[in-house]
Amino acid sequence: MKYTIVFHTQSGALKFDSKMRRLSIPCLLQPVPRKLSSSCGICAKLTYSENPESLMEPEIERIYKEVSNNQYELLYENE
Repeated sequence: MKYTIVFHTQSGALKFDSKMRRLSIPCLLQPVPRKLSSSCGICAKLTYSENPESLMEPEIERIYKEVSNNQYELLYENE
């Protein structure tokens, strides 16, 4: 599955990217699609076969599943 992960802060996105590199999970940081958020401005895009909530950490604001081109389903929101 393809996921888009939105963060509270840019530093949280960078820490997540480092964590994914350590775990050998390909991850791409890029600007957040405006339809998803206008918070920190950086999101992570990745393909992951397991439950994405296993990647959760406090800096993650939301996890979306990409259901089709530019269409997203909210899976998790960190309050």
